[in-house]
Amino acid sequence: MNKSLKNMTFLLVLLLSLGACKTKKKVVAKDRAPRVVVDTKKEKPKVTQPVVVVPKVVTPPATPVTPNTPYKDAVANYIGTYSGIAKEEMAVYGIPASITLAQGILESGAGRGELTRKAQNHFGIKCHKGWTGGRVYHDDDEAQECFRKYDDPENSFRDHSLFLSERSRYKSLFSLDKDDYKGWAKGLRKAGYATDLKYPAKLISIIERYDLERYDNEVLGNNSGYKPRKITSEIAVKSHTVKKGDTLYSIAKKHRLTVDELRALNGLNSNDISIGQTLYLQSQ
Repeated sequence: MNKSLKNMTFLLVLLLSLGACKTKKKVVAKDRAPRVVVDTKKEKPKVTQPVVVVPKVVTPPATPVTPNTPYKDAVANYIGTYSGIAKEEMAVYGIPASITLAQGILESGAGRGELTRKAQNHFGIKCHKGWTGGRVYHDDDEAQECFRKYDDPENSFRDHSLFLSERSRYKSLFSLDKDDYKGWAKGLRKAGYATDLKYPAKLISIIERYDLERYDNEVLGNNSGYKPRKITSEIAVKSHTVKKGDTLYSIAKKHRLTVDELRALNGLNSNDISIGQTLYLQSQ
């Protein structure tokens, strides 16, 4: 064997022996975090009872009255709308509710009249001297006469009560029995409330045709349906004549009113008042 061959054989033997002596490294597994099992199923919603929404019961307003509303329907609507106010006015001022309703129906055309629709004036009361409230102009006995205007029909009914109770010409009416609607109808004509000779007969006809006397009976307790409220000293005070030193605030405070209420009741646009002026009052 030549020298080069010996050298190659030696190297081969050497490489094989080194490979056999090399030790293998042991692979140690690193610590792993515990396995987390994720539930991919969505949580089922809880079963609850459905919410039941009860609709609010809204009382429908009175049927709007127009000039074309049939008279019978207009009267029925008028009585249903204003009979409660007429009874309250009777309890406070002693004017039969039947008379108040009959006058309102007659004077306003059961709410269809132009003056009532544009000024809430149910009794055809004119401005007269000393009236400081709202006003409209309307043809009556003469062209474009001044009539009182109200923001609320309830104020028109109250002014009607004050109009009768504060004028001496109607004083005799309040000595009549509270259910004597015939006496009241005739007395109004005699005292000059109306110039129409048939005015008493018209009122009596309306009262009897629509059985308005039942509202008098309710107030007087002849029926079981109504108890008149107790008349306190505050309610008995109906008006105030402005004196020196009075202010709208002092008058309102004295009668347990707010300034805004006193202004609204008298149709005032400011707090200006004058000595001798009559202010209408309405207790709370």
